[in-house]
Amino acid sequence: MYSSKSPHSGPLSVFVILALIFGGCGSDQADSDKSAKEAGRENVDAMSREHANDSTEPSPGAQIAPARPVISQTMAYTEYENELIYGYFSAPADMFEPLPAIIMIHEWWGLNDNIRAMADRLAGEGYIVFAVDLFRGKVASTPGEARVLMMQAVEDPEPARENIRAAFDFVSNTASAPRVGSLGWCFGGGWSLNTAQLFPEELDAAVIYYGQVTDDEELLRPIGAPILGLFAEDDAGIKAATVVAFRDSLARLRKNYEVHIYPGVGHAFANPTGRNYDAATAEDAWRRTLEFLDLHLVIHDDS
Repeated sequence: MYSSKSPHSGPLSVFVILALIFGGCGSDQADSDKSAKEAGRENVDAMSREHANDSTEPSPGAQIAPARPVISQTMAYTEYENELIYGYFSAPADMFEPLPAIIMIHEWWGLNDNIRAMADRLAGEGYIVFAVDLFRGKVASTPGEARVLMMQAVEDPEPARENIRAAFDFVSNTASAPRVGSLGWCFGGGWSLNTAQLFPEELDAAVIYYGQVTDDEELLRPIGAPILGLFAEDDAGIKAATVVAFRDSLARLRKNYEVHIYPGVGHAFANPTGRNYDAATAEDAWRRTLEFLDLHLVIHDDS
């Protein structure tokens, strides 16, 4: 495995904000949006190839019980075109005060039983977990259906952004979480990075499992949240060279980051229902995830 770390965290600069407001509009913004959509379409094509032979059937690896009892329920948190959108809320059963929260973002299949199981598992570690639904009630059962749903989010990302904003408001205000992080896999990994961009000063941590990333420093510069990236060397969709460029941009910007590229594994190595699942790598990535979240989200009493 090769990895990189940086202890630095760059503050959001007022000069960057002014530059984006006064200099980033018009043709520059249009070019940026066009480039983002082109990259998104390429990512959809890559994910279609990577998941061509996968299914959504649960496997034993998806049924790891939480470390402690949790309570969970489905609840509405926003709406789209007058239709309520429901997420999945999970928290420790013995919670007696607000806990750090994690916005969990599903893979390209949607908010299915596997994501709900992962939400429970993470809640069992002592977090409020809110698994969002960026597909607005739709869940794919075939790669073809997943491709359509993911492409819709690429072509019109604003509903997904509003969805994430509503989830952040829910965990911050309704659940009173003292700190908030984001975590996602594949499609959701890219949206975990997007969440860090949507909340450059408010988000406290972002975990990206083999999601789409960028080396565009103008897009990365405002991000204040520490970033953990977990990627695969043999990923034909999120290629290692792209990850290295992302890592190098974070380094130049002196961001607080950890990027790990696991050798000998492919895309979705942590998805127990996929053909690339690698139990040892998935467990190591989970360990790193828990250590990272504990470091940046948990308020420890040092007295």
